[in-house]
Order: sequence, then structure tokens, then C-alpha cells
Amino acid sequence: MRVELLVLGEVTVRVDGVDLDLGHARQRCVLAALLVDANRLVPTDRLLDRVWGDRQPQRARNALAGYLSRLRQVLAPAEPVRIVRRSGGYLLQVDPALVDLQLFGQLVRRARAGTTAARTGGTSATVDDPTALLARALSLWRGTPFGTLESAWLDTVRTALAADRLAARLDLVDLRLAAGGHGDLLGELTSLAAEHPLDERIAGQLMRALYGAGRQAEALRHYQVVRTRLADELGTDPAAALRQTYHRILTADPALGTAAALPEAAAPPEAALTPAPRAAPAAADVPRQLPAAPIAFTGRVAALVELDALPVDDPGQPPLAVVSGTAGVGKSSLVLHWARRSVDRFPDGQLYVNLRGFDPAGAALDPAEVVRGFLATLGVAPQRVPIGLAAQTAHYRSLVAGRRMLIVLDNARDAEQVRPLLPGAPGCVTVVTSRGQLGGLVAVDGARPVALDLFTDAEARRFLARRLGPARVRAEPAAAQQIVDRCARLPLALAVAAARVVVNRTVTLTDLAGELTEVGAGLDAFDGGDPAADVRAVFSWSYRALDPAAAGLFRLIGLHPGPELTVPAVASLAGETVPAARRLLAVLTRASLVSEHSPGRYVLHDLLRAYAAELAEAQEPAARRRAATRRLLDHLLHTAYAADRLLYPHRDPILLDCPVSGVVVPALADGAAAMRWLVAEHRVLLGAVDLAACERWDRHAWELAWSLTSYVNLRALWHDQLTVQGAALPSAVRLGDRAAQAHLHRNLGRALTQLDRTGEAAGHLTQALELFVAVGDRANQAQTNVNFARVRERQGRDADALDYDLRSLELYRQAGHLTGQARAMNNIAWTRIRLGEPDQARELCRQALAINTELGNRHGAATNWRTAGCAEAAAAEHRAAVDCHERALRLFRAIGDRGGEAETLVGLGDARYACGEVDAARGDWAAALVLLERAGHPDAAAVRTRLAHPATSLR
Repeated sequence: MRVELLVLGEVTVRVDGVDLDLGHARQRCVLAALLVDANRLVPTDRLLDRVWGDRQPQRARNALAGYLSRLRQVLAPAEPVRIVRRSGGYLLQVDPALVDLQLFGQLVRRARAGTTAARTGGTSATVDDPTALLARALSLWRGTPFGTLESAWLDTVRTALAADRLAARLDLVDLRLAAGGHGDLLGELTSLAAEHPLDERIAGQLMRALYGAGRQAEALRHYQVVRTRLADELGTDPAAALRQTYHRILTADPALGTAAALPEAAAPPEAALTPAPRAAPAAADVPRQLPAAPIAFTGRVAALVELDALPVDDPGQPPLAVVSGTAGVGKSSLVLHWARRSVDRFPDGQLYVNLRGFDPAGAALDPAEVVRGFLATLGVAPQRVPIGLAAQTAHYRSLVAGRRMLIVLDNARDAEQVRPLLPGAPGCVTVVTSRGQLGGLVAVDGARPVALDLFTDAEARRFLARRLGPARVRAEPAAAQQIVDRCARLPLALAVAAARVVVNRTVTLTDLAGELTEVGAGLDAFDGGDPAADVRAVFSWSYRALDPAAAGLFRLIGLHPGPELTVPAVASLAGETVPAARRLLAVLTRASLVSEHSPGRYVLHDLLRAYAAELAEAQEPAARRRAATRRLLDHLLHTAYAADRLLYPHRDPILLDCPVSGVVVPALADGAAAMRWLVAEHRVLLGAVDLAACERWDRHAWELAWSLTSYVNLRALWHDQLTVQGAALPSAVRLGDRAAQAHLHRNLGRALTQLDRTGEAAGHLTQALELFVAVGDRANQAQTNVNFARVRERQGRDADALDYDLRSLELYRQAGHLTGQARAMNNIAWTRIRLGEPDQARELCRQALAINTELGNRHGAATNWRTAGCAEAAAAEHRAAVDCHERALRLFRAIGDRGGEAETLVGLGDARYACGEVDAARGDWAAALVLLERAGHPDAAAVRTRLAHPATSLR
């Protein structure tokens, strides 16, 4: 009897050539979840998570038991296959050779072992033929793994398997190149290079194939394209292996093409589901996000041993640890100390994020926001970030697969916040810190629990000795023990207390112990047995030791939305000058109440933020709190507005109230400085919109949202746009400001359009249009019609898009808005081209060009020339199209519009190809591709197709 269990395509069980009926999709998903870990116990909770994810039905365990019972019946004819119930989970027992996924992994490992043996002197008599093994492994693939089954877990596994398959394909290509099959590989490698334009291994293989096929010039040209793309997008040069290949081709190295001359690209043996290791990234590309290591780190030997034991090279589950303990116990200090001393174990980089799970303001980070941040750090342009958390997580996991990286997820709220951030393949180590034990990660995800308790007495005394000096502790041992006891052996409390003695050398340990006891006696609102209560006694004592100005600033910091403070923001909050604010922050830093984690940017522990907020509520009059909040919001609003004007000077402005006295608005020199400030203050600004809305600073709320629009649009932060504009909308409604409501609805509509949520977008744009009509704002009515036209374009309704563009032109004419009229004419021309009416498009371009020339609007003129070029091409006037695109290209380059330059280069290449100038066309497309990929533009895929298959793509 022949039995096959197949997942590299539709999930199938085949007995003697006959497919068994596996039931409906959910039941097949249960089988797939067991097959991926064939012969390994899958805990019940993990199985439930794989099948249902976050959408488990109320009686999920009963449903799972039913599916397993039916699967046992279905699999009865497949005698070697058994589903076994074990303590805590289920096990599918089967010969691995019967499972295509397991067989694929075995064959690839044998092939790589054979390649390694051959390289080190093995003979054909002792090793398998790697080429035959890889070809057989790849032949097992029948389609998309798991077919049409859907679950977040399956998406993750699919991504890892796709990386496995690509690695195996490239291993096979290396072997076939070594055997002299250059010409036969050109088609496959050209397609692979178009799909993976930054993959240096593929680039090197294509260059060798081109050279071996007698096309040396094209091989060298491809290297230049890849080098330019790497420099523009990643800011790095090609790695040594690709540079060596280029040099050998350039010098016609006679050894090129022999097995000995090839870069050793084949990966070492790995377990199934483990992608081939990526080439080590250049130093400039390696993310190094770890904060500074803590000072005076003490003890924690057992916990450090636990973390050291995390296996980087384990072929099974990606290593994961959860460090848990009470607030202030030193979880972050432990992990950062360990991470800094272990950094050499993670040559591909370290990712770090504070998840703010217990932020006193309740502003825990959304996993989707964190994933998008990681994608940006890993080089993914905003426009290339997939839509939806599942797709973003899959893309993130594919990027870190095969890399040796450390991922620190600090201050997590719960397992649900963490799971989307976990890598999907071995190689990466993830360490999570949380006040909770996160038992779900331990039970379901196999995390190693590392529980962190209070210092022992000995550790606490050593900590004081390291902070204060051993001599002082030896001189007053009884007082040192009193300090340890009063601080409840909590590291954060000890650090704050020790800072008082460090700052003031006249204070003895006996003085410190006495003052702590005196202060603690008055805190009758708290239970002394709780470490969090004891630390409040320490905070209170440290706070009372401040001078009045520093104490007042500390209270007001409790009003800041966080997570970071700048000197101008603190100066505005306190109504002080910048030098005065800097001096006061230095006082708070010496007292360990805040820390300067990078020049000019300050943070404070969540407990300290909560304590400062309590002090502000208890001790600051409501009028003073409100005035301080107003100054802070004025600082953020006016700086953000100034940044917006620098980024988009032609945008119609809004009128702001003047900032009140005491507000600091830093000068921004240019657009680059504006962008740097916005990026640095990104989280603060999002929190400020919420703060303004919650505290009923309604005008600030909507004006802040308006001022952030250009920034979030330029960076394609569409999810943040939804958050910001949505948070401000209730404020505009409370104000009764219909124009403000209209702007916010329109911005929501634009963001939703970019996310392909066109139905919702149309709803917001309808409200925006009605409101702009109500206030008589024709220019913004016109712009809203333009936004509507883009919705209809995405829906494939070009005729409807034309109606909206025509309406926008009429409204711009009624408003006397010449720039808008020219813009509308250009939009109409584009739609006419898509509708097959190039003659009308030409005329519209001529009219728009006349207006823009008269106004001196070079950007508008460049756009008109580009559209005119497309109209000429649609009319088969290809030489005229070349002329128009060349005019547009000169203008776009003169004004520095890289996006316009890229789009024009595409059109220019198309026109030149139509004129028979194939080499020139390929040069234009290659240059465009570099720019488009740098911007993350979706048209990059089409340009890659042009380069790979120009004859078919331009039909």
C-alpha cells in the first residue's frame, strides 16, 4: 500500500493513488497543523491557536475533538498514519518520508550535505548527487502550500516555506551554473531577479549566466543597476561576493564558471522549514536598536544563565523567553545587560521596542504599529507595507527568516500584543519583558519563563556598593541594611534612593535611612507590604529633596503624553526658557527621576510617570494644569504647522491662533529638518491629538491633525492618518466647525482610498463634499471631487472618474483657482487617455501647459509634458512621445521631484522601445526602477516585468 500525505499544494491524503475525502476546510486545517509537526507533540492550546487564531468559537475544544475523531476515521485506510492523544496535546505518527513537506526538507539537507562534502573532498561514491536531490525536492511542490486554507498561522508557515523553496532553487541554480548550463538558466534567473531585485545572490547568478552565455556587457550593466539600487534604497554597497563576481567578469577571469571559482553560496544543512541563511548585511544596514546598557548592574546570575541557554541554532521552535516580575524589579535592565554582552551572537542586528504595556496613560502600542516600524527598520518603504496585520506580520517574518537577530519586546501587556511580533523561523531569539507571566506564550508558543524576583539582601547591598562605593557601605552597614529594607529590595527604589547620596556627598547613609523612614511613616494611604507602595515612599522622599523649581517641573511632566520629552517641549510645559528647562532636567536626571537616553531626548519609568501625574493632580491647581497643557499643545501645534509649510509650501494654509506666552517654537531650517523633527516626535504628536481631544482643547486637536497630513501622506502612514483624523473629528463636531469637519472627513477618505477601502472612503468624501458645499468653499469642493475621482479609478470606473474630474474643473473655474484648473485639466487628460481618447487629452495638456507657463509653475508644466507624452504614445506618435517625456524629465530633475522623474522615465522607456531603441529603453526602465523601488511605488513590479519581458508586457 502506497500512502502520501501532501501539503505542498492542496492538503491531500492519497492511498494507492486515490485521494481520501478529508472533509471541509477547518478539518483539513487541523490535519495540516499536525502534519507540519509530524511525530512531534502539538499542545492542545497551540493546535487551537493554529486552527482558529484569535477567533476561537465558544466550544472550540469540543469542535477540535470532533474534527480529530472524524480524521481518525478518514485516515483508517492509511494504516501507517495515526493521530495519538498524549498528555496536553496530540501527535500525528507517520513515516516522515510519506509527508511531502518532511521529504522536501530531508532531500534539501542531503543535497546541501553532498555539496559540502564535494567542496571538502568527498567523492561521488560517498555522497548523493546534489543536483538530482534538489530537482526531486522541488518537484514535490504542486502549488501554494495548504492550497486555499486560511489562517494567520498558515500564512506564517507559507512565508517560511516560500523562503525554503527559493533557497533550494538557488542552490540548484548554483549547481547547474557550475555544470555549464548558463544559457538554459537565463529565463529563470531574469524572472527571479525581477521578483527579488535586492537579492545579491540572485544578482550574482544572473551575472554569471549572462557572462557564460557570451553577454559580458549585460552582466556588467546588471551589476551597475544592482549597485545603484542598493545605494539608493539601503545606503550600502554590494557585498564582497558580488563585487568579486563583478571583478572576475570585468577581467574575464579564465577560472570563472568552474566550481572552485564560484562563491560558496550553497547553504549548510538545515532542518525542514529553515530558510537558507541570507548573506550578512553590510554594517550600515544592520539594525542596532538596543538602548544603552544599565549602569551598576548587579546579580541576577540565575536569570543570565537562563537567557544564555537560549539556542540560536535550534532547528525547531524559534527561541523565546519571557522575563516577568513586578514593576521596577529590573526586567529591562537585566535584558539589556544580557543583550549588550551577547551582541556578537546576533550579527544580523537587534530590534528593540518598548510596547508600553503598562503605560500610565493607557497608550500601549498596537502590534500593527510595531510591525510597521520593524518593517521600516528592515528597509521596507511605507508604500510597500502590506495591508492588514496578518500580511504585515508575514512579510516581517519573511524578512527576518534566516537571519541571526535578537528581538527585544520590552514592557509587554499580554500575549496577544506579542504574538504578531514573533519570528516564524529559527535563527532569531526573542526576549519579552512583562509584569505578567504571559502563561499563554509559555503554554502555546514554547516560551522559556524567567521569573525575576526582588533583590536578595546580598544583591541589594552589592547594588548600593556599586552605586555609592564599597567604602561608604562598609562604614555604615546598619544604615545600608535599613535602606535596603525600606526600599523593599526593589532595584528601582534603591537606584532612586542612591541617587540622593551620589548628588549630595554630605548626606550620610544614616541620614538617608532616617529620612526614608520618616517619609514612609506618613504614607498611610498605602499598604507597606507591597513593593509598589514602598517605592512610592522612595519616590516621595526623592521628590521632596528637589528644589521647588525642579519639583514643579517634575509634577508638570506628568501632563506630557509621552513617551519622550524634548527640552523645547519641557520649556513650554513649564513656561521656562530653554536654558532653564535644560538645567532643571539635569537636576531631575541626577536624581534618577528622568534619564537622557539620547542627546536632548528624555524618558522616565512608567512608575515615575504615574507618580508625576498623581502629584500634578493632587498638588497643581486645575488652572495651572490647564495652562501648562495649553503651552505644550501650542508648542507641538505651531512646530508641526511650520514643518508642514516647509514640506508642502503650496498647500492652502489655515489660520492658527498665536501661541500663548512661554511657548517655545524651535526654528526648522528646511524641509529636511522638518521631516527629522516630525519623525522624532511621531509618537508624541499622535498622543498630543488624543490629549487635546480628551482635555477638550478641540481647536488644537483638529489643527494638529491638519498639520500632520502632509507628513503622514509623504510617508504613506495611512493607518496613522486614520487614527489621527478620527481622533480629531469629535473635536471638530463639538466646535461646530463644519470646515474643520470637512477637512478631516476628506483626509480620512484619502487614507481609506490608499488602503483600498473604497466604500468607506466614498462615505467620508460624501460628508466632506456636503460640508464644503454648506460653507461655500468651492476650491475644496473641487479637490474633494478629485479625491472621489481617484476612488472611482481604483474601482475600475473610469467614466465615473471622468465625471468627478470634470466637476472639479468647473468648481475650480468658479473659484478663480488657476492652479487648480490646470491640475484638473491634467487629471481629465489622464482619464481621456485611459478611455481611448488621446486627441482630447492632447488639447487638455496644451491648455493646462499654457496656464502653468503663465503662472511660472514648473512642477505643473512638468506634469503636463509627461501627460502629453502619454497622449502621444496612445496616438501611436512615438517620436513625439519621446520629445514630450524628455521635456518633462528635464523639468522634474530641475525641481528635484524624484517621483515625477521615475514615472517619466517609464514613459520615456516605453516610447523609445516603440521607436526600436531597445538598449536606451532598458536604460530608462532600469533608472526608473531604482527610483520607484526606493519610494516603494507599486508600479515597480510592472517595470521589473518590462525589463524581464518587454515584448509581452508592452503589447
